[in-house]
Amino acid sequence: MAHTAAAPAARHHGHSIGFNLGVIALIVASFAVAVAYLLNAADARSGPPAARETMLARTIGNTALTIPSSWLVTDGGDDASFARQVDLLVSLPLGPDGALRSIEVTLTQRSRVTPSASLLDGVYLHQFKPDQLAGPPGLIGKPLLAQDGFENETVWYDPITSAPFVAKCDAPIAAGQPGRCLRTVYLESGIAAIYTFDDDVLGAWRKFDAAMHPLLSRIGAV
Repeated sequence: MAHTAAAPAARHHGHSIGFNLGVIALIVASFAVAVAYLLNAADARSGPPAARETMLARTIGNTALTIPSSWLVTDGGDDASFARQVDLLVSLPLGPDGALRSIEVTLTQRSRVTPSASLLDGVYLHQFKPDQLAGPPGLIGKPLLAQDGFENETVWYDPITSAPFVAKCDAPIAAGQPGRCLRTVYLESGIAAIYTFDDDVLGAWRKFDAAMHPLLSRIGAV
């Protein structure tokens, strides 16, 4: 009699174990599906920005550009394509110790601007004060005479190369704020770029063009 009563209990116990294992397996499978879904969603969100970002077409002169919408500030186009100039904002690790700095880039027709390297000999040289400022290694700093709109401005330039790095910088407008620098260059595509940046970027002047080149190349500007 005791043996007969134990058999159903054993079977019931076996069914309970099987049922519990089945529930656990179902929970594990559901968790795995949820994790896989979340990972796929995360991958979709963190995929290559270029694959998801809206690209905008602009044409300056004969140069066709394709620009990520997040770079674009304003442009001087009368329609969605042709523009006299395009204003961009990008971030590059050109500050002290590789800190990110915002670089304003205005792309425009060459006929509208003169490269800073040409202004060095044609204009700035005749406006230099006799004193020289200490600054980033490799650059000479020459304050400009307070005339013709050059008050409180300094030209920093590389005196060695035939196509020198040249930037004209304003003095800070308030204590604790950076000065602002302006540099204009002609690009290989046939258009010009005007760069505006904080004066502490001058410390990375040797890296400046190399850092900008991949970005400009991506949009068709070089």
